[in-house]
Amino acid sequence: MNANLHTEISKSAALFERAKSVLPGGCSRNTILRKPHPIYVERGQGCYVYDVEGVRRTDFANNIASLIHGHAHPAIVDAVSEQLGKGTAFTLGTEAEIDYAEYIRSRNPAFERIRFVNSGTEAVMASLKAARAFTGRPKIAKVEGAYHGLYDYAEASQTAKPDNWGQPERPCSVAVSRGTPQRLLDDVVVIPFNDVQGALKILGEHRDQLACVLLDVLPHRIGVIPAAEDFIQALRRWTEHNGALLIFDEVITFRSNYGGAQQWYDAQPDITALGKMIGGGFPVGAIAGRAEVMEVLNPLHGPAPFPLSGTFSANPITMVAGLTAMKLYDPHAVAKLNALGDRARRSIGEAIKTAGVPACVTGQGSMFRIHLSADAPANYRQAYLSPEKSAILSAFVGHLFDGGLIMVETGTGFLSTAMSEHDIDNLAAVVLAALRKIKPCL
Repeated sequence: MNANLHTEISKSAALFERAKSVLPGGCSRNTILRKPHPIYVERGQGCYVYDVEGVRRTDFANNIASLIHGHAHPAIVDAVSEQLGKGTAFTLGTEAEIDYAEYIRSRNPAFERIRFVNSGTEAVMASLKAARAFTGRPKIAKVEGAYHGLYDYAEASQTAKPDNWGQPERPCSVAVSRGTPQRLLDDVVVIPFNDVQGALKILGEHRDQLACVLLDVLPHRIGVIPAAEDFIQALRRWTEHNGALLIFDEVITFRSNYGGAQQWYDAQPDITALGKMIGGGFPVGAIAGRAEVMEVLNPLHGPAPFPLSGTFSANPITMVAGLTAMKLYDPHAVAKLNALGDRARRSIGEAIKTAGVPACVTGQGSMFRIHLSADAPANYRQAYLSPEKSAILSAFVGHLFDGGLIMVETGTGFLSTAMSEHDIDNLAAVVLAALRKIKPCL
């Protein structure tokens, strides 16, 4: 009786009751929700998070890939604390913005010019609007199922289902939010992932109206499987030959290499959208690209074709936190973390084999995703889960949570430099235990 009473009046349960009276659904971000109630955090240190009940968990979500060094890294805390005493935001410029822009540019020759914004969603939005301003064309193309944030155009078809996604050779442009205008959806051309001929056929039908092709080279929602080299090359050639721009969404994947996941390929985009980890734990976004393209943002010679401002864009707190974090994430740190990612995927694979279940693990760099199927998906339609399979995955992630691991609800993990081989070995052990618990359901 006392145990049940304790559960009912836990600190997290009480906080959720308060939250529901002031926040729709009791939250400002749906990703915190879990049954019977969210767990509320007290503090984070390194790769560990301590909730309000005092329970410690290893954080493999890292605020959805935004904390490359884990929580409360001392150097970032010191840099932000110093800036905090000088001010947090101004209607004037700061040298911190220039310092950080110069540094980000130094990591990738494709980043000839940079503009800072406040989130990955804003970065993708600005990238698409810049492409329209540069080309004078209205339509954008994107991969079916790929997540690119909240912008109406970018979110199309990221939650398509079998009853509305159309034929594989001609995916439909499907709304996410109720009330999305059909005329907006008509300006989004949806292409299949890693299908060169299928994608080119669809793109060719819109060649005179397409401003850009938007691509994540390691898309989370599609299964954390990399874009094929021939797919990247085909899109690069098509955009060049047809006057459109190629945009890479590296909001998550920039962690994968010193200059981003695009350095895995023999091609570079016209614009790259950045975010998450480049803020050092603070809200951030950026668009970086060819100087000629980025000129559409330049207001020094008359009204800019694409005027862009933002109250907190390039605020000095984010700039100093980001610069500190990224300097710490040097080539050695990148290589070390990617090696830890290899260990994680290998160890999870061994756990799957030991458990004897139809499952697999995908990913690259410091990212991984566990699939409760014997074969890795090749595209969004293969990655799509029925309600029954979604329930099994939710139970699996719940077992991981109960075992002391925080993961993204899709079974995805993002490593941080605060992690060690010990944390990876513990990950594998908890995964094995969780797989054994759900084995009867698979």
